[in-house]
Amino acid sequence: MLLTVSGPPGGGKTTTAARLAEHYGLEHISGGDIFRSVATERGLSVVELNELAEEDDSIDFELDRRLQSIAAGRDDIVIESRLAGWLAGEHADFRFWLDAPTSVRVARIADREEGTIDEIAEQTKRRETSEATRYSTYYGIDIDDQSIYDLAINTARWDASTVIDIIAVSIDGYDDAVDEGTVEMEPVEIPG
Repeated sequence: MLLTVSGPPGGGKTTTAARLAEHYGLEHISGGDIFRSVATERGLSVVELNELAEEDDSIDFELDRRLQSIAAGRDDIVIESRLAGWLAGEHADFRFWLDAPTSVRVARIADREEGTIDEIAEQTKRRETSEATRYSTYYGIDIDDQSIYDLAINTARWDASTVIDIIAVSIDGYDDAVDEGTVEMEPVEIPG
């Protein structure tokens, strides 16, 4: 089974993907971890690497190619990233979108990163703007288009355990005999 978990920063992707992986005995692959490790290797913050990626598209292409290759070649995984649902495409058994109001997401990010709420809010806005511009320019993807997802959840409404329960009910209750189809997707073409 291949699951994708997507959504904006602070939406609950990492927590949910890790718990889904544990719940179903799957491996958790985090695009954010990959991106943060590249930032650290280069001595940059995530925001700085995002901004550098606006000038050097090879950064995004390499990360996206890596995630797309994992989705095409592996099973029994949960892939978590902003573009996981798009990059996994037809290989994904289920695609989930997690979100929360901006104020909630900023508070969550502030709990794990250094900085004031105002600084985190500004960084988050810059990061989201940067990513949305790049995804649209590179791949024609509107990151706010949730039509490819099987289920979208506002994670501010429930605790993390209940979010897992909601997703598990949707997976465990799936019946191929009544499935009228998922959104058909063309593979994302990554240059290079």
